[in-house]
Amino acid sequence: MSKFFYGIEDLFVNYLFAPLDFFRFMHSWWGANTINWIFSIIGFIAMVYWMKQLKIFNDNNEEDKSISSHSYL
Repeated sequence: MSKFFYGIEDLFVNYLFAPLDFFRFMHSWWGANTINWIFSIIGFIAMVYWMKQLKIFNDNNEEDKSISSHSYL
């Protein structure tokens, strides 16, 4: 059974994460953090989209804001 887990380790370390070693050994901080910046930008765009959707629903008064909308209130 241990060979199965060593096989999974080999797959990820030597094959799937091998392209990330290129970024790991860069001498530029900006270059090494390229993937982090890409994920941050995607997250920011998703947050802006979500806030715009919330504003659309709030402007249409589609949300039930009554006090008895939830039983625990």
